[in-house]
Amino acid sequence: MRASLSITALGATLMLTACADLPTFGRNAPGGNHPAANADHPRAEAVLARDNQREAARDAVRDPVRDQARESARDAAASLREGIRLYNNGDFNNAIAKLNAPEIQNANTATRLSALKYSAFSYCVTQRTAQCRQAFDKALRLDASFALAPGEEGHPMWGPVFDKARAGR
Repeated sequence: MRASLSITALGATLMLTACADLPTFGRNAPGGNHPAANADHPRAEAVLARDNQREAARDAVRDPVRDQARESARDAAASLREGIRLYNNGDFNNAIAKLNAPEIQNANTATRLSALKYSAFSYCVTQRTAQCRQAFDKALRLDASFALAPGEEGHPMWGPVFDKARAGR
């Protein structure tokens, strides 16, 4: 038993020693083989300059306008989800308010169409037929091919209003 422990300990020591002798790679490796890690390397300055240019280029890609657009899209998506959740919970007036939020009005076409559809449904369910028709009209102006899903088309409250809006085009 004692001999096998000694052999195991000897093997572990040899493995650790062998691993310690392996070269490390990369810019931050002490004495590593990356030219930037060794100031005496003839290309060290050129490599550092190139790496700094790459980092600057990556930072330049962070466009504040693009970041603002992404944030607005996230806000619009969150408002749409919340509006649909309110609609599904039967809170139609708050759903209408959320679905007509400014971030949705400035969102992409798909988000706006979905918000208009749920707004129309909410208006119809609360017996505000004129507003229901206006929401469907806006959706059809935004996208002439706008259509309700098969399960939504025949609904007794908004189906006829949508049919009139589509026929009025």
